[in-house]
Amino acid sequence: MNGAFDVIIVGTGAGGGTLARHLASSGKRILLLERGDWLPREPQNWSTADVFVDNRYISPDTWVDGKGKTFQPQVHYFVGGATKLYGAALYRMRAEDFGLLRHMDGISPAWPIDYADMEPYYTAAEQMYQVHGARGEDPTEPPASGPYPFPAVSHEPRIQQLHDDLARAGYHPFHAPCGIMLNEANMPYSACVRCPTCDGFPCLVHAKSDAEVLGVRPALEHSNVTLLTNAEAVKLETNAAGTAVTTVVVEHDGHEERYEGHLIVVSAGAANSAKLLLRSANDKHPNGLANSSDQVGRNYMFHDSQAVLALSKEPNPTVFQKTLGINDFYFSGPDFDYPMGNIQMIGKSQAAMFRGEKPIETKLAPTWALRDVATHAVDFWLSTEDLPRAENRVTVDKDGRVNLAYTPSNPSAAKQLYHQLKSMLGSLGMHPEHLVHRFAYMKSDIPIAGVAHQAGTCRFGRDPATSVLDTDCRAHELDNLYVVDTSFFPSISAVNPALTAMANAIRVGDHLLQRLAATATGAKKAGPAANGSR
Repeated sequence: MNGAFDVIIVGTGAGGGTLARHLASSGKRILLLERGDWLPREPQNWSTADVFVDNRYISPDTWVDGKGKTFQPQVHYFVGGATKLYGAALYRMRAEDFGLLRHMDGISPAWPIDYADMEPYYTAAEQMYQVHGARGEDPTEPPASGPYPFPAVSHEPRIQQLHDDLARAGYHPFHAPCGIMLNEANMPYSACVRCPTCDGFPCLVHAKSDAEVLGVRPALEHSNVTLLTNAEAVKLETNAAGTAVTTVVVEHDGHEERYEGHLIVVSAGAANSAKLLLRSANDKHPNGLANSSDQVGRNYMFHDSQAVLALSKEPNPTVFQKTLGINDFYFSGPDFDYPMGNIQMIGKSQAAMFRGEKPIETKLAPTWALRDVATHAVDFWLSTEDLPRAENRVTVDKDGRVNLAYTPSNPSAAKQLYHQLKSMLGSLGMHPEHLVHRFAYMKSDIPIAGVAHQAGTCRFGRDPATSVLDTDCRAHELDNLYVVDTSFFPSISAVNPALTAMANAIRVGDHLLQRLAATATGAKKAGPAANGSR
């Protein structure tokens, strides 16, 4: 790896992995830096106890909250980033989400670009990640220039019954957009029937549309792309004038290495991207790179999400439960004139999950009782927009640890959405009095430990005084520094952010190709073994 690279990408998740694939065929020399390693394909991938009780794939890192208490964030450092364990629910933001929205507890600010600017890239991202869905079912669905590339994943019988019950009650249930790769018969791989669910688990058979399988691996088929794993970027160094980044300092397998690049793209996740910029302070940038506005690390958002379990009056043997969504209350609801959010399904409850999620409460519970609860469980994910607040922020302490100060920003809407769902259960074949909260992906009782949808710490905008990045996601103050993970979000909407990060990475990729005077066509391909792909 001698000499300078044309592009260095820090992070291989939804932003970095997608960008790498989009740039790969340009022929330009690209270096991918991944803090973690390849996630091993092993039987434990599908073990509920290993994933939910033992936290096998959670980083041992500790962060510090606003009160000085340490906690273990639910982050995953692997090739493919957080997408290795996400649920692959690939939603577009609503068109209105790009404008200013008034909530009961505050304002969701407008983006500096419109939905129309992002739409072609949403289409490209849906193609790249093989999204399955159905246009026209969701009343809040934004305009699209074409159909989904693949038909919607069919509901299993109990979820189809829920869909029909919702429709009869006057609601508008729809097939959730899913990133899952099906076989030639348009059915899940036969091995998938043994998987507890895509949600929160790695996929042993690579049937999940994640950034490793559909981003990094295709990129590595090109001989001009190099991946370095177990390589954490710890500092960015600039030229003497402080106008451009020259070097990425990396801790690789216990020793320091330095890499020079023409264009530097940071995509380490909202908290860690902010951490990297803050740790890179120098004489020209005493408060951290790109931070003369004091906005780096601020406006941290991660959705006000609630995982709730309802007990069905009849068994729910569903395996793949994440096929249904409801947006009837996205912008308002009965007796509530403000946005409430999105309801979708979460991965199906398993008895072992309860041991991991609520160890104290379930310590004395017999396993048969937990299995009975899981058998009748129908699991919902309620997502309310988290509003940006300057005081919700990432800082870095003297030991280099992330400090995360956070106060919930939109509790009224979250509470209203919960009660809305509860009020509906009686007509949906479920017990309203048995709607209970799940911790979903976190054992910790610290709410901020669940950082799956983190965003906002390097917001983009047109005014350098109030934003970190311009509309191309380039730092206002450094000519060659870009950020393409969800850090750039000025607001987070109420739907899963992954597809927006993927679409934006393609959008920024087109801009980078213009800067590099290249087109993404025709580069000679090499086999995966040439780059160490497994």
